[in-house]
Amino acid sequence: MTIRYTWRDAFTDDELSALHAEGFGHQAVSIDRRSRLERHSLGWVCARPADGGPLTGFVNVAWDGGAHAFLLDTVVATTARHTGVGTRLVAAAVDGAGAAGCEWLHVDFEPHLRGYYLDACGFRTTDAGLFRL
Repeated sequence: MTIRYTWRDAFTDDELSALHAEGFGHQAVSIDRRSRLERHSLGWVCARPADGGPLTGFVNVAWDGGAHAFLLDTVVATTARHTGVGTRLVAAAVDGAGAAGCEWLHVDFEPHLRGYYLDACGFRTTDAGLFRL
């Protein structure tokens, strides 16, 4: 199956909520995700079959309005995992952030995703701090 990766493409709130619920293991929540993303994000990448099928992957690219962009909520449908969809989602996000003039792309991740982000996607380690609110 050929997957198409698009920057700031259309999606419905219901399909993104369903993908998030599947990917992050929670119940689907009906919220206006599209408006939030349009207000607060540099962009996002949608992955879906080239024939226009259901949303297969998604990543949000937040930013500080200048040189720094941040990956948030990279998610791939369970049926498409381990096929390269996530890696290509991140590559498209890198391209989108670079085209927008960003100089840095940050990502935080849980320990089990270390190999994915560092080895498969090419990020490098850096010191960081975290404060849970």
